[in-house]
Amino acid sequence: MNARTEPAPGEPVTPARPPVVRELLLVAGLFVVYKLGRQLAAGHTGEAFRNAHDVWHLERLLRLPEEGSVQSLLLHGDTLVRIANTYYATVHFPATLAFLIWLYLRRPAHYVWARRVLAAVTAAALVLHLALPLAPPRMLAATGLTDTARVFGPSVYGPPRTDHLSNQFAAMPSLHFGWALMVAIGLIVATRSRWRGLWLLHPALTLLVIVGTANHYWLDAIAAAVLLGLALALIRPPRPAVTSAAPGARTVVPAEEPVLVGAAR
Repeated sequence: MNARTEPAPGEPVTPARPPVVRELLLVAGLFVVYKLGRQLAAGHTGEAFRNAHDVWHLERLLRLPEEGSVQSLLLHGDTLVRIANTYYATVHFPATLAFLIWLYLRRPAHYVWARRVLAAVTAAALVLHLALPLAPPRMLAATGLTDTARVFGPSVYGPPRTDHLSNQFAAMPSLHFGWALMVAIGLIVATRSRWRGLWLLHPALTLLVIVGTANHYWLDAIAAAVLLGLALALIRPPRPAVTSAAPGARTVVPAEEPVLVGAAR
């Protein structure tokens, strides 16, 4: 590093951003794999409903609160339930995309870390979708729940037999909740605001929405949180840069790239 490129004392060191074209291709590729992977799991109707009955009974054995207790809050008025349906239909992908774009522009090292974690969680979720097809509670008569999107709108799903854009039997784990939780954790790690803990309202609201609209069981969210926890344990966030503005103080240490635990073994 010469005199022209060496940062001045006290100047933060910003890691180079990954090439934008490569990142666009990677994100687009992940989205395509996500959609194709869900399609591969389609068509297992009988197994999906058997698994749904098992999950429902397991939740009762675990004494988890019934999903209907959340849905009853939404059904007090048409406006509230339509807002919940709209949130479910429109916030999931845009919020995650905005999160990645902001990290790419403002926190490049954190962007690489977050992208790797999201890719790992999504890949693991697709494996579970294939191994454990699961009908959502809105399809299971035993739950007594209302398909709020079909009754009140808006809905992103058509009839399961004719819906070729999504796999409606991929309830566990809930990527709606897993991605929302990662967005909150990523922003808490990457920022220093005293109010950054409020980002946890996003996954909390997402949890209430996915359960209240009968699109997911509690266990779907728990499974997503476990997968995310495993990914975060394996893929470390970057360390913050340490700068010095005075002689004799600590020297500049650039922020490190995310590290996969055990990668050097």
